[in-house]
Amino acid sequence: MTASTITPGPNSIMIMASGVNFGFRSTVPHILGVAVGITFVISLAGIGIGAILDLFPFVQWALLAASTTYLLYLAWKIANAAPTAEADTAGSPLTFAQALLFQAVNPKVWALGMAAVALFAPGFAPQSVVLVALTFAGVGLLSNSAWGWFGTVIRRFLSTGRRLKTFNIVAALALVASLAPALF
Repeated sequence: MTASTITPGPNSIMIMASGVNFGFRSTVPHILGVAVGITFVISLAGIGIGAILDLFPFVQWALLAASTTYLLYLAWKIANAAPTAEADTAGSPLTFAQALLFQAVNPKVWALGMAAVALFAPGFAPQSVVLVALTFAGVGLLSNSAWGWFGTVIRRFLSTGRRLKTFNIVAALALVASLAPALF
């Protein structure tokens, strides 16, 4: 469980980039939105949405297309984020609602949610599903807070426009690369 929530994926990469570009305090709504969104996705997986997705593959493809498009858009935003001095006027971190809604199309979260429910909530008992969802959200909250904090730590190193631009491009490429498991 811990490995799946700590390893880099779309959420951790975006949160780290947000920490670099906007600071930890401005990234907190993003972190909280991810935690709540993960709770909802895992809960939905527990009530059988995963089975519905298995029955209707076109819905999976639609979710995959939506998530891929959105992740490519976010990668573009990260790659083109303004240097720190310009950040206040040139962009903003994801809001709580944007981060929450992103979980609905995040392929890693759906895969994690369906696997978590299958492994840790046998019989899909509601109390077990809720416990699994809250546990993953809690571990994810701690993990994503660490990624956001790490972003603020390396922000000092990235204080020059050139270093920050290089970081943003690398982070954007890592975000695009995080799509590989879902696409292949």
